[in-house]
Amino acid sequence: MKDSSKHFANHSALEHLKEAREKGQGVFSEVHGLEPSGCMIALLDSAKTTVILLLTTWTLLFLFATPFSIASLFLFALSFGLLFLHTGRSAYLGWARLERLHRLIEEERWEIEHHKEQEKEELIEMYEAKGFQEPLLSQVIETLMADDNRLLEVMLTEELAIPLEAYEHPLKQGVYALIGSSISVFLFFLGRWISPFYGPIIISFGIVISASLLFAKIQKNEKMRACIWNLSLFGMIVGGVYLLGRFLQNVL
Repeated sequence: MKDSSKHFANHSALEHLKEAREKGQGVFSEVHGLEPSGCMIALLDSAKTTVILLLTTWTLLFLFATPFSIASLFLFALSFGLLFLHTGRSAYLGWARLERLHRLIEEERWEIEHHKEQEKEELIEMYEAKGFQEPLLSQVIETLMADDNRLLEVMLTEELAIPLEAYEHPLKQGVYALIGSSISVFLFFLGRWISPFYGPIIISFGIVISASLLFAKIQKNEKMRACIWNLSLFGMIVGGVYLLGRFLQNVL
């Protein structure tokens, strides 16, 4: 068997698998952690963040007794910027994930072409850990090693732990983010038109609650816990801005 030290970097096959799993997680990783992808996630996230930013801005404008017409123009300008921000951000994150995924696929393809024996060692480690024993173990390994495309798919899903479901196009995610922001903007201004004081507050809380519940449903998380966490964070943000505004009123 060929020397595997170059491929494994003086690590065992099992240690190499662990490092590969951590590397695979980087496909979904953003600055603040693992970032879920998908069109509906982009829609809900943009809807929630848009209405939070609108309400915090409205809170400051209200505290400083900004005339209704001027406040409306300011909020409209902010809304216009938020639409572009969330659309571009979602599309960019989608492209970034695809670039990282394609890079890992090409790296794994190169390893299969140049370190096939070492890839076989990794397969043996993985399937032994799954409970496969001889002679079935050898049959499975030889079957996988006979087809490079099948081997590539297995190494991506088993070694790197990368799910190979159909990725939604980044531009599609951007469009859904645009829809989410537009819904929040429309409902926020509608609530403000119906009731200048209570309307924005009620609409904002309604959007945050709805987005939190739907997000938890998609991620199969506990809905009530997600709702409580998001409402708590929402209350802290708006409350903090309100207190800051009152402080600035007293100082100025």
